[in-house]
Amino acid sequence: MRRGQNPAKFVSEVAQPARLTVAVLTYAPFLGGFFAEALDVIRACLESLWRTTPAPYDLLVFDNGSCREVVDYLLEARSQGRIQHLMLSQHNLGKGGAWNVIFRAAPGELLAYTDCDALFFDGWLERSLEILETYPGVGMVTARPFRTPEALLTSTVGWAEADPEVRLERGAFISWEVFREFDMSLGQEEEAVRARYAATEDLRLTYRGVAAQAGASHYQFLARKSVLAEFVPFVMDRPMGQVRQLDQRMNDAGYLRLMTTEPLMMNMSNSTRPVPPPGRRARRPVGLGRRLADLAPVRRVLIALHDAVFRLYFGAGGGR
Repeated sequence: MRRGQNPAKFVSEVAQPARLTVAVLTYAPFLGGFFAEALDVIRACLESLWRTTPAPYDLLVFDNGSCREVVDYLLEARSQGRIQHLMLSQHNLGKGGAWNVIFRAAPGELLAYTDCDALFFDGWLERSLEILETYPGVGMVTARPFRTPEALLTSTVGWAEADPEVRLERGAFISWEVFREFDMSLGQEEEAVRARYAATEDLRLTYRGVAAQAGASHYQFLARKSVLAEFVPFVMDRPMGQVRQLDQRMNDAGYLRLMTTEPLMMNMSNSTRPVPPPGRRARRPVGLGRRLADLAPVRRVLIALHDAVFRLYFGAGGGR
């Protein structure tokens, strides 16, 4: 039998969500090997968001089955009021499964999504909003220019070529330094990065006085929640390698995919250490063991073994 009245009955109002939800997907199954600096990277990502994102906004963090240390850090940030919505998945759902939850659960009209290894700079949100609210039919805006496959830009380029208000230019608008920094943060060799820079070009649009780079990425973007709702659920049977579903489906649906013309976000990958300067590689051990490990047959076996062990103990991954 009930005793007394629920005090919630006497609450006259409830908190209303901000127009913008910033959503971060975190994943670090353990702190070692590839994930040795994962907690530092997650901390740097969140600190950069807290430092550079103008209020009002709600921060939503979806953790995809991380280790105890990461969960404890997120719980502490939640207790301090720095995270408004914290979702802790017991199991790793992969990025598609996490998106299915995040895209539906985000309370705001606008959703700024990011993987947990992005570092944000001042102005990232303001410039992204300017593009989103100036250009028509925008699907997603990424806060950094880099070159993406033109096969995923057909709707953006088609609109630009058909609208007389748009100036579409082709050329090398991204500087070599900015291009190199991002591509090498993905683990690519400098020679390959330089060859790709020489063989590709940028597509820059100017519409009603606002410039943007053609292209965007599932890795980090600003979008309207109503647009994202058109693409859920995502069905992915692997944690990685299928995440371009969002880019492809958004392009196929006719939405524009755009980026800021200046780098207002950086990919840290799995380390807070900066990309080494041109002509220098990150320092590596040069002992006999390292030289043996770099032999192609040995490398293939070791990588296959690492992959098998990771799948056995941790299943899917939350990366891109």
